[in-house]
Amino acid sequence: MGTAIRVELWHEDPAKGSAAVDTVMAEMNRIDRAMSPFKPESELSRINREAAKAPVPISEEMFELLARSVEFSKLSDGAFDITFASVGCLFDYRNGVKPTEDEIAAALPSFDYRHIRLEREGRTVQFARAGVRIDLGGIAKGHAVDNCVALLKECGVKEALVVAGGDSRVLGDRRGRPWMIGIRDPRRKDTMVATMPLVDAAISTSGDYERYFEADGVRHHHILNPRTGMSATGARSVTIIGPDATTTEGISKSVFIMGPERGLRFVESFAGIDAVIIDADGGMHYSAGLRRENRQGAAGTA
Repeated sequence: MGTAIRVELWHEDPAKGSAAVDTVMAEMNRIDRAMSPFKPESELSRINREAAKAPVPISEEMFELLARSVEFSKLSDGAFDITFASVGCLFDYRNGVKPTEDEIAAALPSFDYRHIRLEREGRTVQFARAGVRIDLGGIAKGHAVDNCVALLKECGVKEALVVAGGDSRVLGDRRGRPWMIGIRDPRRKDTMVATMPLVDAAISTSGDYERYFEADGVRHHHILNPRTGMSATGARSVTIIGPDATTTEGISKSVFIMGPERGLRFVESFAGIDAVIIDADGGMHYSAGLRRENRQGAAGTA
């Protein structure tokens, strides 16, 4: 998954608890094998190689995740867009290399979710033009976390935490108390700016500190604005709380692109979704639901 995986759970039978942990790790590895853009044999890599030439038959799981991605794109007016890889592939974050303005301009027309053509009857995907590449980094971890929680329920687990990078979901509570999930300071790695008490909920954080490099005083990170092909600049981090991790991850990426003002309006258009946004200057913004909880003392700050 290209990120750290963690699971914490309670089971009365230690052997069954250990087996449940193994089940989670096996599921994470299965999804990584299918959806990694770095593995040439993955289903995602095959799509990127072949879908501009002809319709590509894909698994039901992949089809539904692509369909969900397109749904997020439509809901967010294109802010969420898995074709970001069409431009993102030009950046080398590890070595601090960015494309030229001309290279971005040439690739930018391929950065558009409307180039993804899904055919449900034949369960295929096709790209409308050459140069389109997709990356599920903005939704696959949430999907994996949700799958793992479902598997834990099948194993008889009633209290658990599953974490994949910035995406977490809690099952039940933590032995009679809420799970406390911290939101880190985007500029101070070991400092938390808030803690969220959660029961049977998911939380996802997208930040400009996950994959980035700085050049000429500019932070180039992996969350790209579909309109410019450059890193979005309105926020340092966005945390979304909701019922499942696929939803919270997709919304977190959307809101990060939108910025605080538009992003909060977007969040508040959904029932059961809340947000904490740290803007480009370090200011914190809460959605209406969390503002009410803060007044009642339900959410803590660190």
